[in-house]
Order: sequence, then C-alpha cells, then structure tokens
Amino acid sequence: MVRLNMSIFSRLFGKKTKKVEEKSTVESSLDDFEEAFKNKPELADALKNTMFLDPRKIDITLKDAVSKAREMERKGDKLRAAIWYRIAGGLAIYKGDVSKVKEYFGKYSKLTGKSLKILEIPEECVKGAQKYYAKYLEKSD
Repeated sequence: MVRLNMSIFSRLFGKKTKKVEEKSTVESSLDDFEEAFKNKPELADALKNTMFLDPRKIDITLKDAVSKAREMERKGDKLRAAIWYRIAGGLAIYKGDVSKVKEYFGKYSKLTGKSLKILEIPEECVKGAQKYYAKYLEKSD
C-alpha cells in the first residue's frame, strides 16, 4: 500500500522532464524576414508593420477587404475602416500592385493620422516584398 501511494505521489510531485519545443513557424518567418532585409534597413522598417509574412494564411480576399473597408467608412466607423484598409494594403503588397498599396495605405494613413514609411518608398517596398515572397514562400509550398 505504501508503495502504491509513493508511486502516485512521485507522479504528482516528482520532477517533470521538459519537452523541447520545435521552433515555431512565426519565429522562422521572422528570421527569414530579418535575413531578407538585413542589408536594407529602410525597407525592413517600412515593411515590418505593413507586410504579411505569409499572406496565403489570410482567409479573406483583397476585394473583400476593400469592400469591408469602404462599408465601415460609409458607416462612419473610422477605426474598423482603417484596419480593413491596412489588411487590403498588406494583400496588395503580396499581389505586387504598387498603385493599390499607395491607395489603401494612404486611406489608412488619412483615417488614423499616422504616417507610414511605406508611402515614401512604395515601389521599392513592393519590389523587396516580392523578392521575399519568391524566395521564402516557395520553400514551404
């Protein structure tokens, strides 16, 4: 009986082995981002808060994001409209559409009053993002 109780006691309060966790895909994507833009700090700064690291995981289309942004804007909900324009801008980066990047992030900027670095150099940012996507998203397909 004592033996059984000690066994239960040791299972409950004994040392637990730590499991080694694998590196998450988010950490891996961040490492890839840092690697891709290590020699281009201006691009990294402009893209770090606007670009999706893996836009294939976004479950909404560019068209739907723009539609929701415009709907929120009509309703007078500036915050939600701004969020949807930011999402649309990130998807436009992935599509490689510079004019849409300017349009959507311009609307985001106007609604929030925040200036974005990407609006200063949109062509370079889209070009850099396209290189990132070609290199780093290709390997995980």
